[in-house]
Amino acid sequence: GGDHTITYPILQAVAEKHSPVGLVHVDAHTDTGDRALGEKIYHGTPFRRCVEEGLLDCSRVVQIGIRGSSYDPDPYKYCRDQGFRVVPAEECWRKSLVPLMGEVRKQMGDKPVYISFDIDGLDPAYAPGTGTPEIAGLTPAQALEIIRGCKGLNIVGCDLVEVAPMYDVSGNTALLGANLLFEMLCVVPRVKTM
Repeated sequence: GGDHTITYPILQAVAEKHSPVGLVHVDAHTDTGDRALGEKIYHGTPFRRCVEEGLLDCSRVVQIGIRGSSYDPDPYKYCRDQGFRVVPAEECWRKSLVPLMGEVRKQMGDKPVYISFDIDGLDPAYAPGTGTPEIAGLTPAQALEIIRGCKGLNIVGCDLVEVAPMYDVSGNTALLGANLLFEMLCVVPRVKTM
């Protein structure tokens, strides 16, 4: 729960213990904006603030499912300039993400990794209960492939953000969010699963 702003102070604490960390970030948006309405801290800026403070190992940041409208002709330039791997949603359409996660696992290596999952990374057909829905997103099956593909990584924390149940009378977004968070907890090292 909460908006993506919550990841910023969490990563401050995580990096204090683990040095800069890798990041598996699932989202419709890169969340690397500089300002909104004159403010430097809001749900569209956390990863820019993290870069500025040296909280992320930028060579080990992957952003999956990115899409949506932008005011910038090259909306992913900042991310790529930092060394992030950006995987737009259209590169995920109609296919399994198991091969992608094999590449991500190699990229992350055995150093600390944080997973940050914005529910709007999924298509609003599955998760309409969010504040900034964007069409043509990931499927729940792809979300499971991403999370399960993180098993064995040195995961030091995770979050699932931007679930807004009041925007979904069916309750499906909350159900999906709870299940995805359960899956994330199952891939945290030293957690015993059946």
